[in-house]
Amino acid sequence: MEIIFATHNLHKTEEVRAILGPDYLVRNLPELGCPDIPETADTLQGNALQKAQYVVDHYHLNCFADDTGLEVEALDGRPGVFSARYAGEGCSYQDNVLKLLGEMHGKTNRKACFKTVIALILDGKQYLFEGRVDGRILTEQRGTDGFGYDPVFLPDGFDQTFAEMDATTKNSISHRGRAIQKLKTFLMEHKK
Repeated sequence: MEIIFATHNLHKTEEVRAILGPDYLVRNLPELGCPDIPETADTLQGNALQKAQYVVDHYHLNCFADDTGLEVEALDGRPGVFSARYAGEGCSYQDNVLKLLGEMHGKTNRKACFKTVIALILDGKQYLFEGRVDGRILTEQRGTDGFGYDPVFLPDGFDQTFAEMDATTKNSISHRGRAIQKLKTFLMEHKK
């Protein structure tokens, strides 16, 4: 089955392809020749739906999109929907991590969670899938794999950050992995 993943993020594309497996041909926006789609909604769900709908409207293809946010308890849920551009437009992953660590300096409550919302538009109908993982923000970066806030996020029950884990382990417990598994289950049932 061929499906479009409305992202320009190659790291996300790799994760999704690994989880969905060889039964699904996942194409991303660069492969489609689609420009970057702005995220202007104020919720993860809104951004995911906005991106998926853009592809459906302009390319008339089945599509799914995601939006992910890191919610930190001590920061009243920030960066949340602004996680990808927390340090400003055009910022790097490292810029975001450094801003987060700066804002968390001296805070004892380090609880945080990652949430991913996936919006699927299949044959004109919308479906939503959510994944969540709880953990805490470390005081310094650990690990070199992954991307985004992975070097400072330690999931509950683990002694490795997402950036220290191999891809298989991370995909089995991560917020995006959990949401993609729900999507995969839905797609498998839908094919019957």
